[in-house]
Amino acid sequence: MKNWTLPLAMLAGGIGYPVFIHLSFLTPYLIFTMLLLTFCKVPFGDLRFKPVHFWLLLVQIGGAVLVYLLLKPLNIFAAEGAFICVIAPTATAAAVITDKLGGSAASLTSYTLLGNVGTAIAAPLLFPLVHPLGHDIGFWISFFIILKKVFPLLICPFVAAMILRRFLPAVHKQLTRYNETAFYLWAVALIVVMAQTVNTLVTEPEDGMTEIWIALAAMIVCCLQFFIGKRIGSRYRERISGGQSLGQKNTILAIWMAHVYMSPISAIGAGSYVVWQNIINSWQLWKQRKNEEAGLVDPHKKET
Repeated sequence: MKNWTLPLAMLAGGIGYPVFIHLSFLTPYLIFTMLLLTFCKVPFGDLRFKPVHFWLLLVQIGGAVLVYLLLKPLNIFAAEGAFICVIAPTATAAAVITDKLGGSAASLTSYTLLGNVGTAIAAPLLFPLVHPLGHDIGFWISFFIILKKVFPLLICPFVAAMILRRFLPAVHKQLTRYNETAFYLWAVALIVVMAQTVNTLVTEPEDGMTEIWIALAAMIVCCLQFFIGKRIGSRYRERISGGQSLGQKNTILAIWMAHVYMSPISAIGAGSYVVWQNIINSWQLWKQRKNEEAGLVDPHKKET
């Protein structure tokens, strides 16, 4: 069933959107819980920040601003959708794919934490500039409104995991046993955000070409992020983890942020990004498996 979870969750969210749209309030709680369970299983001794991570973070934050400025004159909704797809942090499940591809899961986990911190700081600063919350709401008020919601959502799970590990080891150990639960929570969250995306498609008055432009923009930035991440990673002997760090996004969080802080239609970008990144991941896994069968790569050799 795990192999079919992604398409089944997307299908369920699309077909049952009139029902699942009412569960949208659960999304931040699901994101928080998934991150907490993920960080609880991370051995903090393996966290090592390297120069490659800061170059990737520069592309994540700076690239989000760049694609927005480039696309804004063409289509404001495509610009917002692409912006969200770039500034979103790395997916918590990216370490699994990275390990299967022969990359450094420890390096990717380190960047996942750094990327979350970067997004938690950059999002409140950039969102009011990209899409103001209201004409009567100033920048700093918007900043603190967004900071109050985004920062705890991305940073508190890591802080909570550290506190539990240090002061409540029994509780921490128990949570590590529920690591598999994060997978099913992700499936539930995917159903909800796909329901939000489909509901936007149905209710938004925009013409069909706008949605196509948003999806195409998401496809382009998806391919570019995998490519640029691999290029940067290659300079530090971390080609695979670099590509996955920058290309595989926490789309659940991206869709939620788009709905809350951007034009709702821009969430179509993050929704289509789910498809694009999984096409790329599926192709990479297929190619890796073929190379292993042909004896071209050692399945036990990992990036360091």
